[in-house]
Amino acid sequence: MVSVKRFIHDEPALFKASKAFVAQLFRCADPIVYVACKLSDKNEQIAWTLLGSALFQERSYPEILRLMLALHERFPGDKLWSLPVPKGGEIEEVVEQTFNSRNWSVFENVAGIFWSVGLFVRHHPDLVAWMRERTPEEMWRDLGEIYFMGRSNPRPKACAAIYRLIAPAPLGLGLAYRECAKMPPLPLTMGARRFLAMLGPAKEDNFSELDPKEKQKLANEFFVALAPENPYFAAHSLQFFLENGTNGFICRELTANCSECPLYEYCNYAEVRKRY
Repeated sequence: MVSVKRFIHDEPALFKASKAFVAQLFRCADPIVYVACKLSDKNEQIAWTLLGSALFQERSYPEILRLMLALHERFPGDKLWSLPVPKGGEIEEVVEQTFNSRNWSVFENVAGIFWSVGLFVRHHPDLVAWMRERTPEEMWRDLGEIYFMGRSNPRPKACAAIYRLIAPAPLGLGLAYRECAKMPPLPLTMGARRFLAMLGPAKEDNFSELDPKEKQKLANEFFVALAPENPYFAAHSLQFFLENGTNGFICRELTANCSECPLYEYCNYAEVRKRY
């Protein structure tokens, strides 16, 4: 039986190292937030965060960063939501030029996602007020209007978008919202999944065989244990674990090729096995 409490009891040193890993990486911005923070208008920041969250799939962090920058350069300001909307071929051209390929499962849906986010903004023209007047749960429901944001629980892209909007900088935009006790599930990224399966509470079990609800429950409990002051810090940090970056894994790039990583004694992918 996979148990966070048992993991903490049986692996105190590894748990301590995991907490240190979270503390070391939690201030690193993901590519969606990085691009949004470059925009001066709050409405634009929110709109592009929603677009990036819907698009973020099956591409590396640097690739998504390049795509977001390229799309914004081609369609700046209110071009994401103003009429007339860009032609599908124009949007696809940006993707193809960015990736030098059409080989992406989302490629044929990118224009639809772009248009859908634009329609969402036209339905909610003051996005700052939209956030301020809604709880995260209500935002989660509204985001079902956006194509590829997901319609069935837990809708991870919608959850990720919300936390990017409300988390304090530099993790997110730190925008105001109507607070409530119930929050959407914390984002369960591929990096966090790897961590849970390789170094976390599921390392002695087959994480892949757990059903989605069990995976999410385990992740939420582990995030709370790692960062009780704000569990999103843990969810955010673990997304970088063994995630491809520009020159190898992002976590390597952020820890001097593993030499400064608290997990270097435990991770089989560590480049540096001991300190000198």
